Amino acid sequence: MAIALFVCLHNAGRSQMAAALFERAAQGRHEAVSAGSVADPAGRVHQPVIEVMRELGIDLAGRRPQRLTTEMGEQADVVVTMGCGDACPYIPGKRYMDWDLDDPKGRPLDEVRATRDDIAERVELLVAELDGLEAAAEGHASQAASSSSAPGMT
Repeated sequence: MAIALFVCLHNAGRSQMAAALFERAAQGRHEAVSAGSVADPAGRVHQPVIEVMRELGIDLAGRRPQRLTTEMGEQADVVVTMGCGDACPYIPGKRYMDWDLDDPKGRPLDEVRATRDDIAERVELLVAELDGLEAAAEGHASQAASSSSAPGMT
């Protein structure tokens, strides 16, 4: 199981959508965490984001922004940044992806929907890639286990 960390500035829009869409696409095979480099834990997810996600049957109304911690980054297998630039910490040895996405804050619903759909496509590709990496790793592990048996031993 891989852990994907989605990071934007406030954790009230893009990263919340990405984590929720990732959870839906991964169906428990991988885990999603979202955070913001300058998130206000007393804040809320942007209302237009809640609305467009609700259209897909995903309810973000109860989610709260959370501030990015070093521990989150250390636990992640892949870190996906979305517009936080230098405010996102760099942890050596981690795989980073940067998704250039417009901040949905203050945008009309049709633009927020377009951002949501863009995120959904990217998330599907990421989940498929992580599934493939896990399958390859499992294949190598079982191949190594079977080749390590002594001849004539079962």
